[in-house]
Amino acid sequence: MTKTILTVDDSPSMRMLLRAALTDLGYDIVEAEDGVHALEKLEGNQPDLLITDINMPRLDGFGLIETVRGKGCTEMPILILTTESSDEKKQRARAAGATGWIVKPFHPEKLAVAIRRVLH
Repeated sequence: MTKTILTVDDSPSMRMLLRAALTDLGYDIVEAEDGVHALEKLEGNQPDLLITDINMPRLDGFGLIETVRGKGCTEMPILILTTESSDEKKQRARAAGATGWIVKPFHPEKLAVAIRRVLH
């Protein structure tokens, strides 16, 4: 069965890059442009994995993760894909409930390894 990944990024070009890389890896992709849009996509849908940016309008990645985890969705892995790499941001992400961290620009092979690790 094909796994579904929800990607959340306010950059259309980043969403396109992610879609290309993840489709090549055989995943089904659902896209959202920010945290609010992602929460709408999650209504009634449970992807196998959520990949989100941090810095987005309306609802950032931290708020999205906290909301998703706050709704009792604890089993879905959440990877953060961001240009941020400070330890403080990583700790905040972990505290919010993130499973892992990938720094942009991402290398498709590293992304594939990170996804396989959290989806086992």
